Amino acid sequence: MASSGEEASAGSPAPVVDTGTAPSCPEPGLSPTPPDSTEDFEVLEEDEDDLSELPPLEDVGRVREPPEDARCPEQDPGEAPEAPQEWLDVLGNGLLKKKTLVPGRGAESRPRKGQEVTVRLRAALEDGSVVEEDPGLAFTLGDCDVLQALDLCVQLLEVGETALIVSDAKYCYGSHGRSPDIPPNAALTLEVELLEARDGPDLELLSGKEKVIGSSSKVDFSPDEEAELLDVKVKCLNNLAASQLKLDHYEAALKSCNLVLEHQPGNIKALFRKGKVLAQQGEYREAIPILKAALKLEPSNKTIHAELSKLVKKHADQKTVETEMYRKMLGNPSAGGAPVKCKDKLPWSIPWKWLFGATAIALGGVALSVVIAARN
Repeated sequence: MASSGEEASAGSPAPVVDTGTAPSCPEPGLSPTPPDSTEDFEVLEEDEDDLSELPPLEDVGRVREPPEDARCPEQDPGEAPEAPQEWLDVLGNGLLKKKTLVPGRGAESRPRKGQEVTVRLRAALEDGSVVEEDPGLAFTLGDCDVLQALDLCVQLLEVGETALIVSDAKYCYGSHGRSPDIPPNAALTLEVELLEARDGPDLELLSGKEKVIGSSSKVDFSPDEEAELLDVKVKCLNNLAASQLKLDHYEAALKSCNLVLEHQPGNIKALFRKGKVLAQQGEYREAIPILKAALKLEPSNKTIHAELSKLVKKHADQKTVETEMYRKMLGNPSAGGAPVKCKDKLPWSIPWKWLFGATAIALGGVALSVVIAARN
């Protein structure tokens, strides 16, 4: 039995050991026998974790670097963060844009409507020519005291922020422009820095010059304050008349000029603008004396002199046209003005009045003779 056992062991293949090399082929003449069912084999479960996502062994221990698009740019510790350079379409129509050049103190420092703000302003045309510079322009936000582009964009600025504003003419000076430096339909580039934003002061604490014109609050004015207030009122009315004249609102401009002249009859600007309004309305006869009065107050004013000369010429042309019209209406279209003599009339002809008178005398004499003869 021992020998048969040895023969069986010799005829069966040796156990396979995983050494990392390919298994050896059986010797010729020996058929392979199936493995013993009692042999222990390691079987992987189907629900075992998938190890395909693990890194290769050579990468173990290394620190993975983030992708290039997720890396933060290198920045010096003392360097301020870079300001955003994107353009903001304020109204969504592409006609008013804002870009931050220097960031401010945060969104909580933005001004509100009704607050008084102070800005540094620099305005330029598209060709780069500067048309306005103001290091400390102050106005009340939302009261439309300045350009609409400035009034809209300052509400988006933070205190300390410097921004670039590109505006269409629609939100600046429009189709009229601003003579002589801003042509009609000119777009503007505004560089604005918001210096300060503060609440409006109490009216009772203002001086006479700073008090609101036409305020309904009960405030007693001193004579000096009334004089200062009147001067401010006259300036406002003069500016109002100039704006109304540009917009061809002649009746409103005439009313503003008359209000100025009620307080200051010798105000040259009001006299000049009133003369221009009357000239635009065709009232040359009334406009000429007013412009002459303005020129008398300031004889060296070339603008008034030029306007008066132009107006006098227009008035002369108007009189010529009216004269010709009257002649045509009266049936005498001749240009000389002298009566035309009838060429068929002879110099020795007797006027019909004389002939009638002589006839009447003759008839009277005949009647008298008849009466005398009847009495005799």
